[in-house]
Amino acid sequence: MTPDVTQFPDSRVEKRLRDIDFKALVENRKFHPSPASWADEILYFLFLDRFSDGREFGGFGDSDGVPLESLANVRSTPLFDPSGDTGSAERASWFEAGRGWCGGTIAGMKSKLGYLSRLGISAIWVSPVFRQVTGSSDYHGYGIQNFLDVDPHFGTREELRDFVKAAHASGIRVILDIIINHAGDVFAYQGNERYYYHEGRQWPVDGFRLSGGEKGSLPFSGPPASSEKGAWPEGAVWPEELQNPETWTRKGEIRGWDTFPEFLEGDFCTLKDINLGDAPREPGALLDIERRVAGFVPSRALRDLTDIYRFWIAYADIDGYRLDTVKHMEPGAVRYFVTGIHEFAESVGKENFAIIGEITGGRANAMTILDATGLDAALGIDDIPDKLEFLVKGQRSPGNPETADQEGYFDLFRNNILDNRRSHQWYSRQIVTMLDDHDQVGVRHKFRFCGDSARSASLLRPALGLNLTSAGIPCIYYGTEQAFNGADNRHGDDSWSDVFLRECMFGGPFGSYQSSGRHFFNEGHEVYRFISDVAGLCRRHIALRRGRQFLRQVSESGLDWEFCYPQPVNGELHWVIAWSRIFDRSEYLCAINTDTERDLEVWAVVDSSIHPSPGMMECIYSTDPQQIGQTSPVSPARGAALRVRVPAAGFVVYR
Repeated sequence: MTPDVTQFPDSRVEKRLRDIDFKALVENRKFHPSPASWADEILYFLFLDRFSDGREFGGFGDSDGVPLESLANVRSTPLFDPSGDTGSAERASWFEAGRGWCGGTIAGMKSKLGYLSRLGISAIWVSPVFRQVTGSSDYHGYGIQNFLDVDPHFGTREELRDFVKAAHASGIRVILDIIINHAGDVFAYQGNERYYYHEGRQWPVDGFRLSGGEKGSLPFSGPPASSEKGAWPEGAVWPEELQNPETWTRKGEIRGWDTFPEFLEGDFCTLKDINLGDAPREPGALLDIERRVAGFVPSRALRDLTDIYRFWIAYADIDGYRLDTVKHMEPGAVRYFVTGIHEFAESVGKENFAIIGEITGGRANAMTILDATGLDAALGIDDIPDKLEFLVKGQRSPGNPETADQEGYFDLFRNNILDNRRSHQWYSRQIVTMLDDHDQVGVRHKFRFCGDSARSASLLRPALGLNLTSAGIPCIYYGTEQAFNGADNRHGDDSWSDVFLRECMFGGPFGSYQSSGRHFFNEGHEVYRFISDVAGLCRRHIALRRGRQFLRQVSESGLDWEFCYPQPVNGELHWVIAWSRIFDRSEYLCAINTDTERDLEVWAVVDSSIHPSPGMMECIYSTDPQQIGQTSPVSPARGAALRVRVPAAGFVVYR
């Protein structure tokens, strides 16, 4: 049987899953291998529509480091100049431009592989690339209309495949952001009205949409939409198998975001919820994850979605997935999907294919879901960014290993009996850590790390030093390396607040610093150089990637009884925070200074079995270059303690 496909300028896209020849896609083909450990990787999350359109010149080089200069009709966007370009765009039109498509492409992303490689990035996490509902403003990629195609705004399937191949050649792996919980706004409820969840009731549907907002002219049941004029490729939902009415829960939009089972069965705003299968629904089942997993029965749609994402591994040689909205899916559905994808990836030689789940609800919940589902890691989009950011800004405790409290950043990684973990189980491979992100769940008026004050901008380097050298899989959000300062400073309005987190790197109509027509790929920026230097340090020293982690007591005097874990006083902590990474009898002491005005010298506890006193440790990195290579004494205080100097708003590493 000849596959039913439509010829596009650069691609042939299947209408049906059964038209895909998986054997032909994988046979006699060598796939890019997985890393030995994802803890060794530094991730970079970019919004494809906001990253690059390929028209930039100046300030960066190609994959070989050759500077790119202006080229008529090809490279016409110059580098941002802070002195003249800041605030140059009219704010109302600038903000309005940020609410829709801006123009980033796969080809533009490919042209920045050299920039990312020299930054020290080893894995790119790309926002969803799949075809969105026609006519929608879903530049973010989470409103999928065709799960087997790339959105034309971004490019083609072939361009995605070629990008992954080029990334691999540059030593960079590719993680795709994917969705199985929902599709875009692909059908209309009766009367094209908005319906809301109410006691699990299933609402009537008029039909699949021809385009975004259309009244639902395509039949919702009966023959597949393939037979209807105008349905392919811009209407309904694809592949064809998903057009079965039983694919959809049809229960209206969620209003009780923490109400069980509403948060599992309702639509994610206007995005239509997919029925992934059946599980116990009585009130007592909510906390009984084991019973919900054991009693789960997968739906046909879940089986189809698992095949869809097998296809993308086979077609484009993808290295990992970031799985969206895990909270809104049954744990049994997640486990079914994860098992199927892991097994397929292993069958083509990807033995450590990463599936990273967006799991809200705190670390304890994340660990429970990881255990129950087989997900490889959890995104710290809940309390981790908050604790990391505001520890560095001097407003949070770093933690205290001597208490059972879980209030500080370093508490999030502790092994203790409260988590029912073995004493030597560490979370470094199971939690992705980041400062900025694209959503900031739970925050009303949103801002990037540098967006709330000039003081915050001065603390960005120690924050990134903490992110890169403490436990977890570090992830840089695009633009942070250029100190993006997006912030929603409106009063009385929090709609579209996340737009301020999603400025364009390539300028376009919505550049950072309220600019337009100027790009930000500046390889000379001090934050870019800092990340590059620290990433190189982590590559050379395995302890900074995989080592056990200990928050250290510090003392200004070095007297035994004055050592303590620093804590805020009257809500402020402008002091030295020190931690050790220990791996195979080697110890590295890292420290940041959250005081922006004063260099500080303290004694920090180190492991006395590794560092006999008296002895010396060497500074191998400092934000004050003159300090690198200097040695510092180890005293017998508290068994062993190192004299550490940390520059104001600085970061140091000793070994």
